[in-house]
Amino acid sequence: MKVLIADDEPLAVERLSRLVTQMGHEVIATAHHGQEVLERIEQDAPDVVLLDIQMPGMNGLQCAEQLSHLQPRPAIIFCTAYDQHALEAFKFQAQGYLLKPVAQQDLQQVFDQLTQLTQAQMSGMQHEGVHDGKTQRHQIAAKTYRGMELIALENVYYFLADQKYVTVRHKNGSVLIDETLKDLECEFSDRFIRIHRNALISLDYLEGLELIAAGQYQVRLRELDERLSVSRRHLPHLRECMHQL
Repeated sequence: MKVLIADDEPLAVERLSRLVTQMGHEVIATAHHGQEVLERIEQDAPDVVLLDIQMPGMNGLQCAEQLSHLQPRPAIIFCTAYDQHALEAFKFQAQGYLLKPVAQQDLQQVFDQLTQLTQAQMSGMQHEGVHDGKTQRHQIAAKTYRGMELIALENVYYFLADQKYVTVRHKNGSVLIDETLKDLECEFSDRFIRIHRNALISLDYLEGLELIAAGQYQVRLRELDERLSVSRRHLPHLRECMHQL
């Protein structure tokens, strides 16, 4: 793949260039700020942009916002020293968010996910992720003891609110995120359904509805032994959705 590296630190550019080359890809251009990225993309048409966030003038997030309007557009992989921008970064459909110093193994993993995608396929994915003018994420970012962890939305069983945090239960365990259930419900209304004031479940994993007492129900999810309670308020809508599955 053809790669553009955007970073205002020469040593960072040099190191990323070496990693990209070692992985068998081609660095076709470098840029030092967001405006230069836009100019180089128009000129060189890279497949992937490795994008720093803190750059002079137009920063990486502002640049990504501009790139989100291009069709087709290159894949964006953020390479930054700051982990606090991950949630905002994924609003622009970033394919990766790596913390400096970027490990080759982590970079390779993201590139492996992109290798089979053509520009046309990427464009199609981006169109699928737009609902009512808003871009839908394909990953959930969570800060853990390992750093920034990315969970593919297709691997999420449910979201469960607990005071100010939300638990994301997924195929490899669970993490806490600092988001609201209401915002998650609005963004992922086509893939998740509310079953309780504190719970959203994935329609992809919804397996059945069980009566446990008079008027009390719980849902059964594929691949999980856990059961989640369904409130009386949300039961009719859940039943309606199940009939349509």
